[in-house]
Amino acid sequence: MDSTGLLPERALTWRFSRSSGPGGQGVNTTDSRVELLVDLTALPDHDRLVERLGPVLHVTASEHRSQLRNREAALDRAAERIAQARRPDPPSRQARRPSRGAKLRRLEDKRRRSDRKAMRRTPSE
Repeated sequence: MDSTGLLPERALTWRFSRSSGPGGQGVNTTDSRVELLVDLTALPDHDRLVERLGPVLHVTASEHRSQLRNREAALDRAAERIAQARRPDPPSRQARRPSRGAKLRRLEDKRRRSDRKAMRRTPSE
């Protein structure tokens, strides 16, 4: 399991490369950029996750100077995306009848539009 306790180690694949972010001269020599691939099919409730995120979740982090902090950032992002995908859908809005105020506003607007168009007409019509 990872440090968050959500992801089994067998589902994680790490890749490291040189980062283009901050770090001065060290940015050219250290592999501080982190790519994390999470195999969602290896997780217990993978059906819902695969439906929402696809079979593999790809997360990158390169905002920190150290590889360790970028690893933690990538792991946190992956855990947040997975937690978000696990949340249930919000309840759908139930259609209701228009309120009395909405009906009155609609009729008032129709009356104003009718009056405006009536003023455009020539008296002979």
